[in-house]
Amino acid sequence: MELIKWTDAYSVGIKEIDNQHKGLVTIINDLFGYMSKGKAKNNLGEIFDHLTDYTKLHFSTEEKILAKYAYPDFFNHKKEHVEFVNKLVTFKKNFDESRKEVSIEILSFLRDWLLNHIQLSDKKYSKHLRIYIEE
Repeated sequence: MELIKWTDAYSVGIKEIDNQHKGLVTIINDLFGYMSKGKAKNNLGEIFDHLTDYTKLHFSTEEKILAKYAYPDFFNHKKEHVEFVNKLVTFKKNFDESRKEVSIEILSFLRDWLLNHIQLSDKKYSKHLRIYIEE
């Protein structure tokens, strides 16, 4: 069961970043699948850890590429990343303290943030980077 279906509309045209975005979509879809089966509570800690670690890896990769090619809006883009990671940490902390089921609000936030970030923020750097990186 999928919450997000990857389409080429989400592609930024840089293979490494697109593959990592697909990985994030997979993790969110896994969380949705566990939730749909009523198994999210048993797996949520592990999923949040994986999502947080993978997100940090992805953001690090993206930020290195943006810095390497002097993306003009680098600091605002990085700020969005920091805010998202802080939100993930808060979700995980709240789960660890209460051990409640993941809510549809959290899933909606993850889906909406990721898709909006890709389509709005990431697409902005895509034009800049594709001058330097040919795929």
